[in-house]
Amino acid sequence: MEIEKKDIRSLTKEQLRDFFEANNQKAFRGNQVYEWLWSKGAHKFEDMTNVSKDLRLFLENHFVINHIQVDTMQRSEDGTVKNAVRLHDGLIVESVLIPTNTRTTACVSSQVGCSLDCNFCATARLKRMRNLEPGEIYDQVVAIDNESKLYHNRPLSNIVFMGMGEPLMNYNNVIKAIDMITSNEGLGMSPKRITVSTSGIPKMIKKMADDEVKFKLAVSLHSAIDEVRAQIMPFSSNFPLKDLRESLEYWYRKTKSKITYEYVVWRGINDSKEAVEALVKFCKYVPCKVNLIEYNPIDDGEFQQASSEAIDLYIKLLEKSGIVAKVRRSRGKDIDAACGQLANKS
Repeated sequence: MEIEKKDIRSLTKEQLRDFFEANNQKAFRGNQVYEWLWSKGAHKFEDMTNVSKDLRLFLENHFVINHIQVDTMQRSEDGTVKNAVRLHDGLIVESVLIPTNTRTTACVSSQVGCSLDCNFCATARLKRMRNLEPGEIYDQVVAIDNESKLYHNRPLSNIVFMGMGEPLMNYNNVIKAIDMITSNEGLGMSPKRITVSTSGIPKMIKKMADDEVKFKLAVSLHSAIDEVRAQIMPFSSNFPLKDLRESLEYWYRKTKSKITYEYVVWRGINDSKEAVEALVKFCKYVPCKVNLIEYNPIDDGEFQQASSEAIDLYIKLLEKSGIVAKVRRSRGKDIDAACGQLANKS
């Protein structure tokens, strides 16, 4: 029976050095291989040209590199690029490159499918198959960085975890991926250019604060009225707004980092003056800004885009209270580039 080989990227640099020493090799070989895996993005052991052929064969016999492949790529007229990413086990996730005049943003996935049950989201209709490994998250970013250089003549500037999955339900792997993305041995990106978007899991928001993370936090809020939020996101009945508010206040006390609320306005669901006033009140608890998002309907069901008048009311009352609010228009409509539901922001 063939033993399943371990993905070599699950090893730290120190573990790689120890592996080589344990097999009568020089420890510095671990540094070389580690650089190939992360800084140079090697897909195969044979790519490691400064490692001897015998040693490459030795690695081949012990490990695999479970690298992603961009299965299909679609380019929109507005420059948005949507990747269907095939994983080593044949499963597919999506990632999106979103360009503007001043930046290029990668929207990446953290799970195959999703752990949650947001009624408006296409991804939530997919059963969660598994969490993505740190290398699989990292690879999405590398692929989009390459596309940004190819199609927009500049490197990737920002990353948002707003694709398939709930990042805080795959916390350890997301953190490991971000550590490598921000490491000088990886992509060397500033953590301040990374935003992790959550549907709002209070315990994990507090953990992030305790872990003193340096990236930004966004919360998919969609309503500041518990009953309405539970209609939109049924799982949120387990995490009432009172608990969410407490965790966000804790986050801000520990990090002094402003929160972004992602907020879709739907016709007949959260487009009333009462809904706007509830959001204004919620926004006053913690320094924040609000992204009002244009909705991409996934069918002819109850979730339909609100009127421009409803959006204008949100903007008017938020700004009147001194809260920064922006409307995020949908991107890549001609290729249906929704990474999760909320990838239409720049």
